[in-house]
Amino acid sequence: MLLAVDAGNTNVVFAVHDGTEWRGRWRIATDPQRTSDEYAVWLLALMQHRGLRPDQVTRCVIGTVVPAALYNLRRLSREWFEVEPLVARSVLDWGFDIRVDRPQEVGADRLLNALAAHQHYRGPLVVIDFGTATTFDVVAGDGAYLGGVIAPGINLSIEALHHAAARLPRIGIGRPQAVIGRDTVSAMQSGVFWGYVGLIEGIVTRIQAEADIGPMKVIGTGGLAPLLAEGSTLIAQVDPDLTLEGLRLLADRNPAPISPRDSL
Repeated sequence: MLLAVDAGNTNVVFAVHDGTEWRGRWRIATDPQRTSDEYAVWLLALMQHRGLRPDQVTRCVIGTVVPAALYNLRRLSREWFEVEPLVARSVLDWGFDIRVDRPQEVGADRLLNALAAHQHYRGPLVVIDFGTATTFDVVAGDGAYLGGVIAPGINLSIEALHHAAARLPRIGIGRPQAVIGRDTVSAMQSGVFWGYVGLIEGIVTRIQAEADIGPMKVIGTGGLAPLLAEGSTLIAQVDPDLTLEGLRLLADRNPAPISPRDSL
């Protein structure tokens, strides 16, 4: 089985794939100080609840945009699963060209999303990931990664608004019933929701005009993708497992590093 680890700025997602389907997905708040033992106590208990044993894991792949978290995630794989992990980096075999000025600077999550989106949806694509940052990634018809856009995430914007304006409360995210708010909270919710819908539609329209590679399908991923897709007809498909699928596909394309089991 494959253990896939997607370490983002907000959460670390662990998932196990048995070669046919995902057998379980679990998330924990990102904390670069969390030790491999702490991860293990939490993760192994959840795996046991699903009837999964650590010795069933024969491969591990890690994608992270938090370099400080990588050390302990590697130790988790080596010490508790006895598997040397494959770490998603631009130098691996992705199966497509990375056509940007500095490929090594592209976040692993963005390349993983591009890999999975091309595999599952084909054609020129824009992949929008609603995470800590809201990213737009452009994928050519042949799968090449062409670059993209990075904007502040919705939760970052809400927190900034709350902290910078003394009289504005912290709000939850939801689709407002009307654009014109009748009180402070509904006005803020409208600004956040419709503001990001406008961001999506404005940036995608400009990407399509600038890229000039034909009609582009828009794929949304990340926790807030379903909500934002309700407000924009541009998002053709919501795929919550896009990054995990990218990890699985990357692990299948690249040879597994030599593990402690193999060296015995």
